[in-house]
Amino acid sequence: MAERYFQTTPIFYVNDRPHLGTAYTVVVADALARWHRLIGDDVFFLTGTDEYGLKVARAAAERGLSPKAWVDEASEWFRKAWAELGITNDAFIRTTDPEHEVAVREFIQTVHDNGHIYKGEYAGWYCVSCENYYTDEELLEGQRCPIHERAVEWLTEENYFFRLSSFTDALLEWYAAHPQAVLPASRRNEALGLIRQGLEDISITRTNFDWGVRVPFDEQHVVYVWFDALVNYMTAVGYGVDPARFASWWPAVHHLVGKDIVKFHCVWWPAMCMAAGLEPPHTVVAHGWLLVGGTKMSKSRANQIDPVELAGEVGLDPLRYHLLRDVTLGADGDFTYEGLIGRYNADLANNLGNLLARVSTVVTSKCEGVAPPPSAEARLAGVAAEVIAAARDAWARSAPHEALEATWQLIRETNAELEAREPWKLPPGDEVAAVLGDALEALRLTALLAYPAIPDSALEIWRRLGFSGSPADHGAGEPTSGVLAWGLGEGGQVVEKGDPLFPRRQL
Repeated sequence: MAERYFQTTPIFYVNDRPHLGTAYTVVVADALARWHRLIGDDVFFLTGTDEYGLKVARAAAERGLSPKAWVDEASEWFRKAWAELGITNDAFIRTTDPEHEVAVREFIQTVHDNGHIYKGEYAGWYCVSCENYYTDEELLEGQRCPIHERAVEWLTEENYFFRLSSFTDALLEWYAAHPQAVLPASRRNEALGLIRQGLEDISITRTNFDWGVRVPFDEQHVVYVWFDALVNYMTAVGYGVDPARFASWWPAVHHLVGKDIVKFHCVWWPAMCMAAGLEPPHTVVAHGWLLVGGTKMSKSRANQIDPVELAGEVGLDPLRYHLLRDVTLGADGDFTYEGLIGRYNADLANNLGNLLARVSTVVTSKCEGVAPPPSAEARLAGVAAEVIAAARDAWARSAPHEALEATWQLIRETNAELEAREPWKLPPGDEVAAVLGDALEALRLTALLAYPAIPDSALEIWRRLGFSGSPADHGAGEPTSGVLAWGLGEGGQVVEKGDPLFPRRQL
């Protein structure tokens, strides 16, 4: 039965252009959204840009622009980059959108009316890049931010505070009742550790700048950028303007975030939802950092890689595959060009590309280009059943690296079957047709299973196998039905022999 699946990415700060680290997050989210569409879920995929706050205001001033002029320009960088990377988001939200202001004002007013906001004064060390306060214990030597390693600033101002401290027990009870609400387990434990060590109330408004949403119960204040930004997930599905739509999508939301914002998404955000009388999000998946030379990509380190340029050089699908296959979701991954090319040659050129070339060539020479049907009793049928089950489980756990490893098991086993039976040496007839029919069915299933990771290549495989439309057109349905089942490729279609799909690359 189809389910609602609401996939989000963080909304990205517009103080600089997108880089491979931000693209990694969006590619993973896109693959998850594509998978859930493939299995027939009703999917809504959201990404966007975070455009308020002191950091953005300063970035605009450095360029001699007004904040609005700057964010209008910078937001387009992300929109265009995601389009060029084939991202299939259903919506692109900007926190400067009028409907978002409506949602934020209603949300903070509701939390205030529920008694969870009070006025006070705050003084502390503030990192502009994080838009976050830090204690002395959290800072690096020399009063530097633990994330950006930049000097922090001492700020003192009158603020409104959110009573986060009052939600300690409610959060612990929520996580006890929902053990899969934060993935992987290491990030869940991190969130629980933050809660158990004692929560302090958080400052949620600012008066030292005015680039933000005005607080409805005190127009002298603007909403703190994190309190504002988190509400975007609700804005996009109708909070504040379309109650019926909001009720149909919330809380079936699956947030994909970086490990550096676990506190905001796994401590602050569920408490904020509770304070507004709403269910916390269904799942938060926190991935690690994509590193270059062992360090996180950042403007200050000048180690950014342009994902669009890289995709133009090596191909979009090879880049997507490398990011999804070689980075264990939840752990840090160290990007190297050598690693990308190595994975391309090993998995795409030597395994998948070689399998497609072999099978289409022999079908052309031995079967006049017409696909034989698969055998229900084939050894590969059992392999495929195990692979499909493993891939389904991995995608459901937001583990694309495991799903792709399972998929490539089917490719390896099919190549091994061809090596053992050598159909290119057999005369035309039933025996060669049986071998090729099974190999074609394995390729059909591979095109479906690999589609979330390498959509353009999967579509080309689908076309060369003689099928109409796209893998994306065929919801897989329940585990024992739909197109993800052995034997549904009935044969009889014309198979095309084409140029190598993945020519080998040299470093």
